[in-house]
Amino acid sequence: MSEPNWVDSDHVSMLSLSSHWQHWLLDRSSLTRQLIAASHNQFHVEVQHQVWAQPLASERQLLGMQPRQAALVREVVLFGAGQPWVYARSILPAATLTGPYYRLRKLDNRPLGALLFADPAMQCGLRQIARINTEHALVPAALSGGEAVWGRRSMFYLRGKPLLVCEIFLPGFSPYNSPDPKCLKPQ
Repeated sequence: MSEPNWVDSDHVSMLSLSSHWQHWLLDRSSLTRQLIAASHNQFHVEVQHQVWAQPLASERQLLGMQPRQAALVREVVLFGAGQPWVYARSILPAATLTGPYYRLRKLDNRPLGALLFADPAMQCGLRQIARINTEHALVPAALSGGEAVWGRRSMFYLRGKPLLVCEIFLPGFSPYNSPDPKCLKPQ
């Protein structure tokens, strides 16, 4: 299986994104907060896997990791209004999970985004966007429903220590009842 063709967010004009998708894919605020608002607080996280594993090649490259170096790989589904809205894959190198960030090893069903955006030491880095289909090794087939979906991945730094978060919007993603006019369903 191949990896998606990720495009840096500053080159997003190469992709044909509706204003709806531009908002969800490019906005730099907390996706967790946005999903909580869009679901009228009917939000929860279900952990699918959390294991020490080798990240994908492009993930290792972004994180500056060696080829056989393991990281904590956390895969979750973010539910809004009882529906699976987002599949998230976080790559946390061992060097990042030290000191005050050791606690990130035991998030259970708490959203990583809530902790990241509450940390004054957190800095956002590179953001990439991709159209992801069933041939890509990123989304479990049971979640994709066989459809191509949009995804984004973002680098974050905690006191200079990197981690990567990939968020893929699933076919059931429909926060069109959001009070935010930028989130309205495209025509």
